[in-house]
Amino acid sequence: MMNIMKRYLFIGAVLLIAGTISAQNKYIGAEKCKACHNGTDHGNQYDSWLKDSHSQAIKTLSSEKAVEYAKKNGIADASKEAKCLKCHSTYDAVAPELRDGIKQDESVSCEGCHGAGSRYRSPAIMKNHSLAVRSGLIEQDEKLCLVCHNSEAPFHKEFDFKTAFEKVLHTK
Repeated sequence: MMNIMKRYLFIGAVLLIAGTISAQNKYIGAEKCKACHNGTDHGNQYDSWLKDSHSQAIKTLSSEKAVEYAKKNGIADASKEAKCLKCHSTYDAVAPELRDGIKQDESVSCEGCHGAGSRYRSPAIMKNHSLAVRSGLIEQDEKLCLVCHNSEAPFHKEFDFKTAFEKVLHTK
């Protein structure tokens, strides 16, 4: 009788853990965001992101400047270095089990600033801002940006949140 109870407890624990993992908000990738967030009726948000340096951040890790920095600092390849990738690729900044469609070459994707989208991506949720936030949509603030735009970054430039935010703003 005790073995049967232990088995049920074990199975219950496994199902609980599996349910928690599958219920986590996962990163779905920019292509899924593009489906609704492009075109003039939505402010060309996806195209706006494509023109922003965030969409090209991972490519900068292969630039001459990055290669030189890596060499001087004992980094074999900045484009494969976790310390670099955490700010240059949303894909690399999140746990592997949360990647559900996001790709490394998206660089700092939509979800790098707005949060993993699997739970708020439906139009019904997105039309209700407070519900979207409760479902994982992140509201941008200076604290979020300073995770990467800080003095620990090797090529740090003075960061003015208000100016930077206005530059990347793509609302509608």
